Amino acid sequence: MSLTATLLTASSGLNAAQASLRAISDNIANVNTPGYVRKAVNQSSLVVDGAGMGVKIDGVQRITDQYLQMASLTASSDASRWSAVSQYLDNAQSLFGDPSKDGFFFNRLDKIFACFATAADDPSSTLLRSQALSNVEDFLTEADRINSQIVALGDTVETQITANVDRVNNLLSEISKLNSDITRATLVGADASGSANIQSQMLDELASLVNVRISPRTSGGVDVRSAEGVLLAGDAPAKLTFNATDSTPGYISAQLPGSPSSTPINISSGELKGLLELRDIELPKIYDQLGEFVSKAVDQLNAANNDAAAYPPPTTMAGRDTGLDLPTAVTGFSGTSTLAIVSPTGVLQRKIDIDFTAGTMSVDGGPAAAFTPANFLTNLNTALGATGSATFTNGALTLNAAGGNGLAIDEGTSQKTGRGFSHFFGLNDLVKASGQTNYATGLTAASPHGFTPGDQINLQLSYTDGRPISSVAVTVPAAANMSDLLASLNSPATGVGLYGSFGLDANGVLSFTSSAALDAKVSVITDNTQRGAGGPSISQLFGLGVQERSTRAGRFSVSSIFSSDPTKMAMGKVDTSVAVGQVAVRPGDGQGALDLSAAGERSTLFQPAGSLGQVTMTVSRYAAEFGGAIGRGAAAAETRKASAEAVAAEANNRRQSVEGVNLDEELVNLTTYQQAFSASARMIQAAGDLYDVLLNMV
Repeated sequence: MSLTATLLTASSGLNAAQASLRAISDNIANVNTPGYVRKAVNQSSLVVDGAGMGVKIDGVQRITDQYLQMASLTASSDASRWSAVSQYLDNAQSLFGDPSKDGFFFNRLDKIFACFATAADDPSSTLLRSQALSNVEDFLTEADRINSQIVALGDTVETQITANVDRVNNLLSEISKLNSDITRATLVGADASGSANIQSQMLDELASLVNVRISPRTSGGVDVRSAEGVLLAGDAPAKLTFNATDSTPGYISAQLPGSPSSTPINISSGELKGLLELRDIELPKIYDQLGEFVSKAVDQLNAANNDAAAYPPPTTMAGRDTGLDLPTAVTGFSGTSTLAIVSPTGVLQRKIDIDFTAGTMSVDGGPAAAFTPANFLTNLNTALGATGSATFTNGALTLNAAGGNGLAIDEGTSQKTGRGFSHFFGLNDLVKASGQTNYATGLTAASPHGFTPGDQINLQLSYTDGRPISSVAVTVPAAANMSDLLASLNSPATGVGLYGSFGLDANGVLSFTSSAALDAKVSVITDNTQRGAGGPSISQLFGLGVQERSTRAGRFSVSSIFSSDPTKMAMGKVDTSVAVGQVAVRPGDGQGALDLSAAGERSTLFQPAGSLGQVTMTVSRYAAEFGGAIGRGAAAAETRKASAEAVAAEANNRRQSVEGVNLDEELVNLTTYQQAFSASARMIQAAGDLYDVLLNMV
């Protein structure tokens, strides 16, 4: 080997050792720097004409493991998802109060029943009546507060989603810019590890917000794709958008550079996934179940109150807006009910027995006169005669007593959708509602739908993760029956028939069933339909859509008749076995109050809501199930959060063991390359000495 070759070999070794020492120095200096990935200098033998001529530097390499990096990013996404879900479900659970304290929401119902039980012992006490009403008002006010705050939580979640999408867009933009910096540095053989480390930290933050797929680029940097492969960051960033309305599920779409349209993408993990689940699934489940619970608790109180009688009896009973016309409302009743006209002192003046099964009315035990749903009101007015009148306006039945007399009703065995005659029409409701709250309409396929032909309801079909499938505009048909309306809703061409179907159950509850292949869900975009003049829309009457369901628990208030004058409360019962001229309603009778106190122990049918399907149980039992479901949901989210965080911690530890700086290892490398540097320097010194000898010889 010539002296020149020796000098070149030694010089290359010196440069390689020097570059490695710089890399090791950087590693040691950044041993505690978050996000720093250790680096090493890649070297290879330099061969000329088959002979070794030293070493060449191929570049500076970050010591990473792609598998461990992806495992860490995936685990981070899961941990962030469940952390968000756990946080907000815990907040929602706290709204109901501490189960061990008197202020716990579900304990308030027990207080109502206890107060009515006490009032039954002294039904004439205005104080006891006022206390019972106060407890009912507290229960309803608290339900409204909880419902409003759960809806407000949803608004907070939506704001956070928007902020997270903005942050994701910023990260995608910065990652794309860093790709350019890393590529330029790689092409000229410069050290790009600084930019790569910054990019790696951004990828970690991005993965905590939304699950992504990372793949290295041959020219340096990374490509970032969505779960289904949509390119989000590379040479240029895509722009993500949060798409949602108040009545439809939210989803994320990506607009690629240069593309005029956006593509919905699948979000399966990350904080965004948790927030989307909260907005569209978890929080709606809670307020929907709260609405079902409160409405059935109110329903049972009203059932007892409608079967009770006041002393002195009221001269007017004004029913609720059923959303139906009277013939449709009367159709489907069975059993018997008795309407009594009594004097201010409770003496029976007239008794009208209504047999819905037979379709007859009789006055004071006289001969039965037949009626039909179409002439029910006329026949009822005929039966009342000079003692009273009945009217039906805007979906509500109103009874009036004449001559200073009052009204009392015995529900008997009458029932439709599980409610008695007075209860169905809300003639003597203790609690009033400002809209539709019981979606058991009693309608059948043969019932007239009553909606104005030509009106439209716009529906959106979505996947379970909120991504839209299709939107349909359903027009109310000119054909009159519910079967015709169902046919329009389920039309494969203009309805939901390609994705599922609507159907009525035995109680007239309208619900959507998705086809098994899609598992789609339906939401209401707009609804300008109307049942009759000024009547409810399809979504209002049947409780379709989140906007209808989200306010149900806050629509109740104690009837102003009773809140303004507790002495008008129905605390007794009408005795329909007495003859005309005898006392039928007595002061001091507490049978009605006793029934109110037992309202929580009567079984009723609850429609599917929240975490519970359709069940028949008492209100008190449902309260326990509901309270337990909220606690279980929050606990399950916390458990998943803890598990995901444990997995993330282990994945990060293993990744850190590869990427992190080990001082002992670096000190060994430092010694090795110091010696290599000294050896190369010694070779140069020896070659210099030989040159001096040769020059002196000349």
